[in-house]
Amino acid sequence: MAAASWYHRDISRVVAEELLAKAGRDGCFLVRDSESVSGAYALCLLFQRHVHTYRILPDDEGLLSVQTIQGIQAKCFRTLPDLIGAYQQPNNGLVTPLLYPVHRPRQAADEDSDGEDGRGGGHTASAIPAGGAGAGAWLGAPIAGRTPISQQLHQRLQEQVHSSPANDFMGFMAEYLNHHLQLDLEALRHGHPQLRHLSTALVTACRALHRRVARDREIDFTLAGLETLARVFDPPVSPRSPAREQGLLTSDPDLELLLNKISTVNHLLSSLEKKVLKSLQETVSRHNLALPSVAAAPPPAAKPLAVQSFEVKVGKSQRAALTVDVESGTVAITKRGSGSPEETIPQDKILQLIKYQSVQSKVRLVYDREPQRSLSKDFVFPSARKREAFCQLLQLMKIQHSNLDEPDLISVYVGTWNMGSTPPPCSLASWLTSRGLGRTQDETTACIPHDIYVIGTQENSLGDREWVEFLRASLKTLMAIDYRVVALQCLWSIKIVVLVKPEHERRISHVHTSSVKTGIANTLGNKGAVGVSFLFNGTSFGFVNCHLASGSEKTHRRNQNYSDILRSLVLGDKRLGAFDLTLRFTHLFWFGDLNYRLDMDVQDILAHITKKEFEALLAVDQLNLEREKNKVFLRFSEGDISFPPTYRYERGSRDSYMWQKFKPTGMRINVPSWCDRILWKSHPETHLVCNSYGCTDDIVTSDHSPVFATFEVGVTSQFVPKKAPGSGPEPLACIEWESIEVIVKTASRSKCYIEFHSYCLEEAQRSGENTSQSCDIPGFLKLGWSAKHLPVLNPILPDLEYLGDQHLLLSIKGVESCESYGECCIAMRSMIGSMAQQFETFLFHRGEETGSMRGWMKVRVPKDRRSTRERLYEWISFEEEDAEPAADAPMCPKPPLQRLRSRPRSLPEPAAGYTNPAYFIFEGVP
Repeated sequence: MAAASWYHRDISRVVAEELLAKAGRDGCFLVRDSESVSGAYALCLLFQRHVHTYRILPDDEGLLSVQTIQGIQAKCFRTLPDLIGAYQQPNNGLVTPLLYPVHRPRQAADEDSDGEDGRGGGHTASAIPAGGAGAGAWLGAPIAGRTPISQQLHQRLQEQVHSSPANDFMGFMAEYLNHHLQLDLEALRHGHPQLRHLSTALVTACRALHRRVARDREIDFTLAGLETLARVFDPPVSPRSPAREQGLLTSDPDLELLLNKISTVNHLLSSLEKKVLKSLQETVSRHNLALPSVAAAPPPAAKPLAVQSFEVKVGKSQRAALTVDVESGTVAITKRGSGSPEETIPQDKILQLIKYQSVQSKVRLVYDREPQRSLSKDFVFPSARKREAFCQLLQLMKIQHSNLDEPDLISVYVGTWNMGSTPPPCSLASWLTSRGLGRTQDETTACIPHDIYVIGTQENSLGDREWVEFLRASLKTLMAIDYRVVALQCLWSIKIVVLVKPEHERRISHVHTSSVKTGIANTLGNKGAVGVSFLFNGTSFGFVNCHLASGSEKTHRRNQNYSDILRSLVLGDKRLGAFDLTLRFTHLFWFGDLNYRLDMDVQDILAHITKKEFEALLAVDQLNLEREKNKVFLRFSEGDISFPPTYRYERGSRDSYMWQKFKPTGMRINVPSWCDRILWKSHPETHLVCNSYGCTDDIVTSDHSPVFATFEVGVTSQFVPKKAPGSGPEPLACIEWESIEVIVKTASRSKCYIEFHSYCLEEAQRSGENTSQSCDIPGFLKLGWSAKHLPVLNPILPDLEYLGDQHLLLSIKGVESCESYGECCIAMRSMIGSMAQQFETFLFHRGEETGSMRGWMKVRVPKDRRSTRERLYEWISFEEEDAEPAADAPMCPKPPLQRLRSRPRSLPEPAAGYTNPAYFIFEGVP
């Protein structure tokens, strides 16, 4: 494949079209991996400003051919270059011959490592003598104080290295065996199987490979070194043959051989850590160095929730106390100066809680006093935080005293912390109870246990088992609950742990874990992501903890990291694998050390921090700027940031930022920044409220502060129809479409169809081909479907209560390529009724916004299946300030309670005019 510069591997369709548009000449072409068929390719060809995509499919014998229409003989080729060469000739069935290859864009070298953020960054490299000593200089030096294990492995390295080239890579490996292997061995004895020093040595040793990847000889050196190191940790065998290394060192210019070498390097890097770990574990076992056992602490006694009292103002000026007794299920109102409560309200009499948005400390309580009569009272709390604490206690009281077998509402805690490769302090209480700076939990609710805890860490040097048990012990001390482990996923020092209350363990199912490396050449795990997904009854959750590229100037690299993670993480239902990761879950949480920095002079940043002028800093926050450009985290949400930047502090205190870092190459400036973030994305018309978002101010072992966020999340359960099935045919609910219009960002003219997926359908359905098509605006394709070409969908259950919680996932796919042009999610709740309702939403693909969809649909429910019930989270609503009723004003007769909904996130903001051809003008959008 000497001419394979036109092969762009796994770039997306959108990126391919952008590259061809930049090239701009008829006959420009490139080849990428197919998104719809594994092992196939997509040939993208520009002609008359439109991109034509042809699938290249392998047959059973591995021969490649361009997909043709039925009845036409396909031409088969052994290699991709042979196929491309043939179609560079005219009259071969393409719209134009392949004339001008579009080459892969050269990527900037990525020298990113953990050195900036942690303590393990540059010590190995600095030990190289001036001029770069070869392996012989390293191996010949006697090392005092080496253990027998180190000496034995070092001797093996000496035996292996005679037929390997002397180079810096072998020097790094000798340095590891001489000085750092014993540290990894000691950590392994104490339950830390991460081999952090080996990881650091490999990161440093492979830097030269990434900087000079075009130099074939550098790849030979690295590959030979990796194979040599692997043999050092292999069991002793008969003398090896040097043929492999000699073959590698021959200068062969053929690109296919070069790609094979790179693939071998990738495989060795992926397997080497496991091989070293296994060897050291056998050493530990052989020398009777047993790992320490974790002593089980006696379970503490359950902590009853104390009665809480709040000072409030009632009416214009009257003072009173509100007393909430969660255990007994009552709220008492006591006027100032009175010894006994004026009124005690049982929880089952509380009808609605309305939070005012214009006055953040004000709430209205609506409750029953006598049959068919209800009262409302307004209370003003000393602060918004006190109001939130009161509302949370009432919510908890409702949950505890409900007669539901399955919960409607759960609380989720998400925490992220770059630990800086140092052990944590003895107590994580402030982090796990959301106390510190920013929007924090009130002391009255801080120790209420959450249903799910999700802890993400980066640069975590603790062993997997040790870290999990430390977290469980910390929560048991704080909450008196023995939390169960749902999942643990690790990638080098990046870890994610999911813990749940014991009573929820049976509600968790379909647990999946995955990881993606985005370090040097996407083969090292010093940067990357770990993910966990599962079902909580009928609600799907996804959690991603990542550590992206560091450095103020690496914004584009961080964006690419995000895209790689989004594309490569394997989480959720496999049937939804073709959908954008952000659409596969009811709720997706993405957090970690995202490493986005502030684009401002460091002295100006420090001045704004001192004055707590965070808005000025958030305006130059790289993550916010990239999100505004739609480069990353499309349609994600983030809580308001009201805490100082969490990086880069002086270790041991939170009084000052250590923004200067001295390295062998000179001084580096790390401006204070909000590197550590928590974002989320939910399906439309679902319930999720962020109750806190902040950082600690008393955990000082790292140069990062731990960050936390807590969420109130509505969940669904396995629905059981209230009406038993009869002997006759069951009535069916119907999802009917009147029309669908789509605008996609593409230079293609391909015909398309729509795929429909939902958990409420027995199987995926598809539409016919689009009935209308136009491309009046260059770069955009408008498609339309009439009712005749759209399927009527029949959900598996016809009940309103069930259908109101369901969502439809739609994918626009090309007829010829079967590749997606964009996906979206539609909530069925607003579509239920006898009249068709309009919907509007955006299309996404691989994390990019690729267009818009709108249409008319209705969900018809049989008359005898329209009963429903109020969810526990629906009795709390938001309302703007209006005319205040008189205190104790009767509300007679008792009105139906208004459900005040926020605008669905799937809708775009109203626009005054047609400013972007990628979006529709959504007429009539309120």
